[in-house]
Amino acid sequence: MKKLNLLVFVLAIMTLSSCSVITGIFKAGAFVGILAVVIVIGVIIWILSMFRGK
Repeated sequence: MKKLNLLVFVLAIMTLSSCSVITGIFKAGAFVGILAVVIVIGVIIWILSMFRGK
């Protein structure tokens, strides 16, 4: 059981590496990265506005 937990932990670390995400953004181009940031900020603002109840 201990080996299984270690295997899952190592697999999670390898797949959730932030460096690979940054590398992917730069490979796709700066425009795609900027577009992704704008979309994320827009979603955050939309969620916050839902909680405020206008």
